[in-house]
Amino acid sequence: MNRLNLVCLGVRNMRQSLAFYKHIGFKTVETHEDPPIVFFNNQGSKLELYSIEELAKDINEENPPEYSKGGFSGITLACNMKTKEEVDQVMDQVKSAGGEIMKTPQIVSWGGYSGYFRDLDGYYWEVAYADSWAFDDQDMLIVDES
Repeated sequence: MNRLNLVCLGVRNMRQSLAFYKHIGFKTVETHEDPPIVFFNNQGSKLELYSIEELAKDINEENPPEYSKGGFSGITLACNMKTKEEVDQVMDQVKSAGGEIMKTPQIVSWGGYSGYFRDLDGYYWEVAYADSWAFDDQDMLIVDES
């Protein structure tokens, strides 16, 4: 089981979340404005949006887990870019779509260029670039484990 195929984000307002992710460049074949579930066709994995209440019930219908209301869960999502300019462009798109910039892109301790934003449901995303990164033909980051 050495792969991650799908990341599901439980969302409070599907219409707003779908519009947000489309605005920042995620692609989907979904045409409805308020569907029960959405899959974005990313390179190498899928991003899913699903009602947070339904997601909790899917985990345990009789005793659904409680979900955080804006706190930090200890999980971040990341999008690795090929240039600093792409990082800045994505962060501009996030801001114009109503996302909250948590850390303006800057040179960071590990030598890259990185910033963080929080989406409409409180999920934290890092958008980052490093000169040393390489990407495969699917635009997926190559992590050299040697």
